Amino acid sequence: MGSPTPQLPLALRYPPEQRFETFLSPPPGALAQLRALAVETDPRACYLYGPAGSGKTHLALAVCAAAEQAGRRVAYLPLQAAAGRVADALQAVAGNEVVVLDGLQHVVGGRDDEVALFDLHNRAHDTGIGLLYTADAAPDALPLVLPDLRSRLSQCARIRLQPLDDEGRRALLRGRAQRRGLVLEDAAVEWLLVRTARDPGSLLGLLDRLDRASLAAQRRVTVPFLKQVLGVADAG
Repeated sequence: MGSPTPQLPLALRYPPEQRFETFLSPPPGALAQLRALAVETDPRACYLYGPAGSGKTHLALAVCAAAEQAGRRVAYLPLQAAAGRVADALQAVAGNEVVVLDGLQHVVGGRDDEVALFDLHNRAHDTGIGLLYTADAAPDALPLVLPDLRSRLSQCARIRLQPLDDEGRRALLRGRAQRRGLVLEDAAVEWLLVRTARDPGSLLGLLDRLDRASLAAQRRVTVPFLKQVLGVADAG
């Protein structure tokens, strides 16, 4: 499945954790809207935005996985890797039925890159390509230099994401641990939220580390085990 054309470092297998059903606290109607983008033959372009850690890439990859499962050709393009050469990158993903452009904020301000995106948007509209943008801010808050691109982006269906609160972070850790078969005590969850970085990416990266350590030591993840693995003295 997927486009037969070269995709820079774009071609990736979509991680099993990055699915619609594992996304916590989506805005009302957001998942249905994104599923429609992934599988319908005449979708409306969507613009997904929110601060770092709000789950934009999770949902971007979930769209890719859903499209691929539906038998559609899909391409994922992390725009930070394509800054200054968006036109070339878009040539590499030509022929796909769904195109996901992750991290629009990384290429705004570059006129050539913006022109390439504007041209893609028009082609997608004319040919029924599913198009998803993600960014850290709404179109009118980005420093775009091409008014026509701003206009096109403003016409997209918008989905705004918010960062997880503490209860959401607890659910994230417990859900990931449960799917991995990792025993994570409630006290350990609370310790992690107080003593470590709280953004989802850091928390899940730490949980991966704890999973490996727990498996190697054949131990449950308790607060003493956390301190041992992380090298934290008891007095701390």
